[in-house]
Amino acid sequence: MSELEPRAPRILPRAEHPISRKNISKEALKVLYRLTEGGHRAYLVGGSVRDLMLGRQPKDFDVATDARPNEVRRLFRNARVIGRRFRLAHVLFRDEVVEVSTFRREPDPAEQRSEDPEDLLITSDNTFGTPEQDARRRDFTVNALFYDIADFSVIDYVGGIADLERRTIRTIGDPEVRFREDPVRMMRACELAGRLGFGIEAATQGALHDLAGEISRAAPARLTEELLELLRCGRSGAALQWMLELGLLAAMLPEAFAMIAAGERGLGDFGRLLPTLDRMMAAGRVVGDGGLLAALLLPSVLLRRFDVEAVGGRALGRSELRRLTEEVAAPFFERFALSKERVRRTSEALQGFHRLCERRDAGERVRLAAAPWFPDALWLFELLAEATGEGFQELAQWQAAARRRPVLASGGEGERAERAEPAAAAERPGRRRRRRRRR
Repeated sequence: MSELEPRAPRILPRAEHPISRKNISKEALKVLYRLTEGGHRAYLVGGSVRDLMLGRQPKDFDVATDARPNEVRRLFRNARVIGRRFRLAHVLFRDEVVEVSTFRREPDPAEQRSEDPEDLLITSDNTFGTPEQDARRRDFTVNALFYDIADFSVIDYVGGIADLERRTIRTIGDPEVRFREDPVRMMRACELAGRLGFGIEAATQGALHDLAGEISRAAPARLTEELLELLRCGRSGAALQWMLELGLLAAMLPEAFAMIAAGERGLGDFGRLLPTLDRMMAAGRVVGDGGLLAALLLPSVLLRRFDVEAVGGRALGRSELRRLTEEVAAPFFERFALSKERVRRTSEALQGFHRLCERRDAGERVRLAAAPWFPDALWLFELLAEATGEGFQELAQWQAAARRRPVLASGGEGERAERAEPAAAAERPGRRRRRRRRR
């Protein structure tokens, strides 16, 4: 029997698996039960089932159903239908969004936009199907398990339970086909293996290595979101190690090699950045997207700065550092097609880091601490200090300034820190701001 031919699913009744409703959010349970009461099949699916089977608490819950997106919207007044390539419904609650997708099958080649028969990239994925077809079109076996709210059983069409027991990441079907359909799956395989501490099955590894260059065909926006999720998972070092070994890092994230190059040149142990970042993420440290992306670029920026200053025999000025940082970061911004807002926040975090490396008196530090870029820059400074074991005295001074920083009035985020003043002095006494009259 072929791996993709229909077969009887493996079904674990409630007594044979560890999933309990007490570990499922009440909002997800509401969605599951209302779909069932409306005459539809409704399964918990994907990473949430995988994590519950492993004894982990999922960060979110996804639902799969035979109800079409518009039928879901009619059942839930708080639902909205989103997506083009993959239409689904978001059911919105106060503290949670439950994603509800309709069972799908693999689209026929004729339904794809490309006229090239060798091009397997999926550009439309709105062909509805059965639960089994839906399971077989997913990426990895461990992500294709269903939890049936009707009888509390776990349903497995693809061998995901066995791979959970073997602690193995394996594609469903031919790995070359799966990665050509969606190159982002290559990155997701490494992220999953790193985050779960799993191995990657041999054929899946081979295909990933051979097709690493295909990652350039993935939508940059999706790569950015996957990269941010990888960096926040608390196991980014292990995930990037898989990407390094399988050739994906050179194709997608050459900036990471600067972490290794710095240590080889005796310029600091930047190789400790990712383990330090993972500890900070595991401890629940909050940082914006700009600070997180800046952490990847910081070694490259500092290496270039060391080289330029060594050749010139002097420290670079502020405007020179700005130009240097922009030049180093530009290829990264272009490769991931970052939004203007993310480019701004990432650039400001890096520029702010340079500012924190300058000598300041206590009053200047407090004024700078009021700048909107300061939290991300301080996070970068702390990351580097923890990774290299240097700069703790300066870090303590900046942390003290952060505790004393003034609260700017709303709308003050665009001010430069050196011009920041207490909110009471923002307007001169006796002058009122004139409002424009609406006609």
